[in-house]
Amino acid sequence: MSPPNLQILAYETTPLGDLCLRRRELLSRPGTVITEITLDHQLLMSSYITVSERALAEEALARHPGHGLAVLVGGLGLGYTTAAVLESDRVQQVEVVELFGAVVGFLQKGLVPLSEELLADSRFGVREGDAYAALGERSEEQWDLVLIDIDHSPEDHLGPGNESFYTESGLTRAKQHLAPGGILAVWSYAESSPFVDALRAAFAVVAIVPVKYVNDLVDEEHTDWLFLARD
Repeated sequence: MSPPNLQILAYETTPLGDLCLRRRELLSRPGTVITEITLDHQLLMSSYITVSERALAEEALARHPGHGLAVLVGGLGLGYTTAAVLESDRVQQVEVVELFGAVVGFLQKGLVPLSEELLADSRFGVREGDAYAALGERSEEQWDLVLIDIDHSPEDHLGPGNESFYTESGLTRAKQHLAPGGILAVWSYAESSPFVDALRAAFAVVAIVPVKYVNDLVDEEHTDWLFLARD
């Protein structure tokens, strides 16, 4: 039986473990209700602190001067990166590729906080799929921005088989999906010198952006990392 402050909204078994969508009231913040996704009982996404997920979109958009932008987002999560993309009137199209069909279902069933906002935007589309596999294949389709928030870090992967994306050859294949002037941006909870080296081998311009914030639930400062690259 769940604690009185915890509501299980959905529970699915996936090849990578048990995926749970839950809503809970913070015991230390009465009246504050948050939504979380866990995988095998480990926190994957939370609606409580979303600054670095939003920064992934904001930093990439700030570096691209164009209009009518087409954006590919790898990883839906709770939708905060995608929502930040759609806040820009320079964006014409956003396609999200999400590994877990259950997470797509959470959104489509209105179970996550941003469901109504995202589904009401005609520029938004989402599909189940492997973003890394798609970026590793040849395609005529090109994007002005490719935003990746899937793995925990370049060395800490959500599932097996993702490591090839973080190599020079994997990034070179992914670069073929960028339109001229396009930007690749990748989220990570940790810095990664090997990934930076691979980015610099594959792209002309690389930026590493630390995103600092305070998690007031544990009174600790955290730093997430954004890696941005373009030719």
